[in-house]
Amino acid sequence: QVQLVESGGGLVQPGGSLRLSCAASGIIFPIKTMAWYRQTPGKQRELVATITTGDSTNYADSAKGRFTISRDNAKNTVYLQMNSLKPEDTAVYLCYLVCRTGVLTNVYWGQGTQVTVSS
Repeated sequence: QVQLVESGGGLVQPGGSLRLSCAASGIIFPIKTMAWYRQTPGKQRELVATITTGDSTNYADSAKGRFTISRDNAKNTVYLQMNSLKPEDTAVYLCYLVCRTGVLTNVYWGQGTQVTVSS
């Protein structure tokens, strides 16, 4: 049974930093792409950042220059370092994994961790 456990969310003041983690267990197929999304009430889920097996990264414009995604393949873990946080970064952050072997693809979502940026 695949399980994604996220941690690191919380309340932070504007300008502060947080580091999110998402550890996957029970994975059978190799993890290809790892990503972070965020969700706020009444809005579509937004892609924040992605990282591939070769450590190629991609960021939403809102995250560029402030957020850094990284991964530890040995631990099946993806991280999101968030600096210079703004109130508009407040959201539930969810990790997303794409696992693939041959033509078989499985995708998994984490349960989400709340990030609140407020003074």
